[in-house]
Amino acid sequence: MPRKSQKAPFALPDPDLAHVLDHADGEWGELRGKRLFVTGGTGFFGKWLLGSLLEASPERELGLRVTVLSRDPALFLRQFPEAGALQFVKGHVADFSPPPERFDYVVHAATETSSVETPAQEEERVRAMIAGTRRVLDLARRDGARLLYVSSGAVYGSFVGRRTGANEDDFEAAQPLFPYAAGKREAEGLCAQSGLDFVTARGFAFLGPHLPLDGHFAAGNFLRDALRGGPVIVRGDGTALRSYLHPADLVVWLLRILLRGRRARAYNVGSDEAVTTAQLARLIADAVDPSMAVTVQSAQPLGPQNVYLPDISRARTELGLDVWIPLREAIARTVKFHQNR
Repeated sequence: MPRKSQKAPFALPDPDLAHVLDHADGEWGELRGKRLFVTGGTGFFGKWLLGSLLEASPERELGLRVTVLSRDPALFLRQFPEAGALQFVKGHVADFSPPPERFDYVVHAATETSSVETPAQEEERVRAMIAGTRRVLDLARRDGARLLYVSSGAVYGSFVGRRTGANEDDFEAAQPLFPYAAGKREAEGLCAQSGLDFVTARGFAFLGPHLPLDGHFAAGNFLRDALRGGPVIVRGDGTALRSYLHPADLVVWLLRILLRGRRARAYNVGSDEAVTTAQLARLIADAVDPSMAVTVQSAQPLGPQNVYLPDISRARTELGLDVWIPLREAIARTVKFHQNR
C-alpha cells in the first residue's frame, strides 16, 4: 500500500504519525501482508486509522491492503487524493455488497455520531447501526476474519457518572439512557451471539485534528471559538466532567486491541485525566491567547454534575496501553494543526 502523495495523509501532523509508528512498534509485524476491511473510514476515527496505516505501510514495508467502505468514494478521493492508495467499496453499511477478496481483519467503526433532530431520524440511525453490524458480521464469518467492533462508553448508562469511571464489568447491569446507547448495546450483543473471533473497543471522548468544530462536541466547539478569536462559550454551568484522549494514542489503542485483545472481550478506550468543561475551555483559550475571554453561560449549577468518564485499568493491565499524550499537549498539538492550515 504505497502512498500516492508525498504529503502526510489527511494532513496529519508528522509528530503525531511518528508517535503512532513508535508506540505501535510491536503491532506492525503482525499486520505485514494482511488485508483489512474498514467501515467508518471517512470519519474522525477513520481518518486517523487510515492515515496511520498509509504512513506505516511503506515506512515499515508492511505490504498492507486496506479496503474502505464509503457511501461516496469519489467525493472522499477529491478531498483527500492520498487515499488513492486505498481500495474502496461504494455502499451504505446497512446493505453494502461484500467485495470478493478475503480479509484477515475487519474494523467496524461506522456509526453516525452527528446529532439527530427527530425520533424518526434516531430510529433510522439505530436501524442502520444494527443492520450494518449484521452485514459486517456476515463478512467476518465468510472470511474467518477477526473483528474489532468500535462501540461507545454510552453503553454503560448511569455508570459513566462515577468519578472513578465506568469499568467493563458494569456492562451487564447497565441500562441505556437513550436510543443510540441501546443500539450500541444491541450491536455488541450481536457480536457476542455470533460465535466469531471479535473484540470490542468502547470509545469515550477525544480531542485532536479532524475533530468536528461545528458538531455537538464541546471540545470542538471550544476550539472553533478560540480559533475565531473568542470568547470561548461554555454552554452550561461548566461543571461537566470529561476526559480526552489524543487520536494518535487512539490509533495505538485500536491496533493493539484488534491484534492482542482477548477474544470476545471489551476494553474502554479513553483517558483518565479528568477535567471540567470550564477548565477545558480555559486550557484551549490559553493555548491560542492567554488573554482570551471564557464565558460560562449559566452561573448556577444546572443539577447533578454531568460526568462521563472511563476506567481504563483493563487496557493498562492487560495490553500495556497508556495515555502518552497528556491533555495540555493534546490541546497544543491540535491548535497548532489548525493554525498551520
